[in-house]
Amino acid sequence: MDFWRVPLDAEKREVVIGKVNVIAYRCKGCKYCIEFCPNDVLEESDEFNEKGYYPPRVKHEGRCINCSFCETVCPEFAIYCTVAERRALQPQDVIHIEKISRRMRHRRSSEPGESGQ
Repeated sequence: MDFWRVPLDAEKREVVIGKVNVIAYRCKGCKYCIEFCPNDVLEESDEFNEKGYYPPRVKHEGRCINCSFCETVCPEFAIYCTVAERRALQPQDVIHIEKISRRMRHRRSSEPGESGQ
């Protein structure tokens, strides 16, 4: 999980890295797991299964946060997540967002190229 700032209770926080497991022969190629994954972990495989569908494969190992959303949306129960690693929150887990003033945000949104003028 990425944070936009260091949480006040950072020493108590734990980062969970998940592992996506695909049961290829059950997959019917609906691609719900690929489409709805919040971290873009999955992609369509190049090889088809015995039913003739292209099951998902893991595109980015280590990006899974074990949210189990892929399990929830899969109508064939062909995918599940397990916990691969638990570790303490580290500085690289924090996203550093550029601080933009309200004036600059307004100026950027009113530029001719962005508003279609």
